[in-house]
Amino acid sequence: MTYCCALRLKDGLVFISDTRTNAGVDHISVFRKLYTFGTAGERFICIQTSGNLATTQAVIGHLENQLTLRQEPNLYSVNTMFEAAGLIGQTLRKVIADVTDDTQEQSNYFCSLLVGGQIKGEEMQLYNIYPQGNFISATSDTPYFQIGESKYGKPILDRALRYDMPLDEAVRCALISFDSTLRSNVSVGLPLDALVYTKDSLVIPEGKRITEDDPYFQSISKQWSDALRRSLLDIPKPTEDFFK
Repeated sequence: MTYCCALRLKDGLVFISDTRTNAGVDHISVFRKLYTFGTAGERFICIQTSGNLATTQAVIGHLENQLTLRQEPNLYSVNTMFEAAGLIGQTLRKVIADVTDDTQEQSNYFCSLLVGGQIKGEEMQLYNIYPQGNFISATSDTPYFQIGESKYGKPILDRALRYDMPLDEAVRCALISFDSTLRSNVSVGLPLDALVYTKDSLVIPEGKRITEDDPYFQSISKQWSDALRRSLLDIPKPTEDFFK
């Protein structure tokens, strides 16, 4: 399993992915699940992957091969992020269809993808691409998407995240979402890959890999746990009728 989270906010985009791949207790490995494409000053595209590892690697491989061979269309020739999402969805469908044409068996090879970015002259976009290849876009009302093991990290995003939230606050919110998931599900694990894109910059960010000994992430984890404990004690005690 895995956990990926992407935010589309007023000031930019935030992407964080874990790197754990679990094929049983004896087969736990680290694989990157966050990929970037683009040309500085012209476009930036980020893809996050969750699900069948062979499928996700094949999708990324096909997209990279299209660029190497200059096949049309490709991620550098599409005119909009909507076209980019469509191309990625088509590639996903093709990869699964190449494995099997049995619709029931295809579910064994499913994966989910998040794709976000900006092309010069266009607005930033963020899409959630389903295993069938179709997709939906993030909005100001719903400014984030999750794929993979999402349930443990969802409450903080639902309660705290806002479309107009500054990027530094959004990063903290997303990291708390990951800390909650890491504590509750062993199928999600460090290191994490994090990337922040500033609106209209058209710069491909280097990103940051967060390891177990990262002092900032350790600090966030501890402070969040301490804050929850203090808040619990600040809540009024239950009334006597709870104990009758």
